[in-house]
Amino acid sequence: MNNPWFGRWTPREQAAFRLFCLPYAGGAASAYREWHALAPEHIQICPLELPGRGSRFSDPPVSRLRPLVDGLTGAIAPFLDRPFAIFGHSMGGLLAFELTRALRRRGRPLPAHLFVSGRSAPDAPPEFPPLDGAPDERVMERLRELGGTPQEVLEDPELMALMLPTLRADFSVLESYDYQDEPPLPVPLTVFGGTADTLVTPARLPGWRRQTSSGSRLRMLTGGHFFLHASVPELLTEIARDLPTPHPETAAS
Repeated sequence: MNNPWFGRWTPREQAAFRLFCLPYAGGAASAYREWHALAPEHIQICPLELPGRGSRFSDPPVSRLRPLVDGLTGAIAPFLDRPFAIFGHSMGGLLAFELTRALRRRGRPLPAHLFVSGRSAPDAPPEFPPLDGAPDERVMERLRELGGTPQEVLEDPELMALMLPTLRADFSVLESYDYQDEPPLPVPLTVFGGTADTLVTPARLPGWRRQTSSGSRLRMLTGGHFFLHASVPELLTEIARDLPTPHPETAAS
């Protein structure tokens, strides 16, 4: 596939659904590497690669949400020819939400379901003080607080020097986000949270229900902020439960 926004994905021509997956801050499409083999046959896993990481490491990272959403909207436009859903974790959850809003504004097909994971409701106050202009050590301290970066990476100065521009850009995306009121989305919504997440606590999740007119569900999974990695089978089971069961003729088309 000659589209830089897509990471590697294994073609499943028989798949009835495409599941577009968006990464967390500092993450890449490879965060969803395991999902290809574990997803049900009727779900095509389609990880999206943001600039400045993974296969797009040489591309300048983007520090504002709107250009990212515009790029994502154009990237998935050719692939809305069959039913689809959108999943995002942490920063990816915010991108998934705003991507769905952008599709509605442009009159494009909407997802059959929206899945938001490890992300506070979009109109909630920020979880953290801003990092804009903070020294590198403060950025690394934030990574330690989040808990998703291996210690050996944090202790590798050369690797961290390569990662910091993308991390700073991602944190800037979150810190500069300006929530705007729009009508609730006519899309069912499932919100995932971690039972031991001290950053996005369970109390910060119910506000998502205001963003849909088609019903919402909150599902807590075992783990901290990055429960995403330890709970792949459970997440995929929940996602398959929420997507409509494909008809045989749909799956075969």
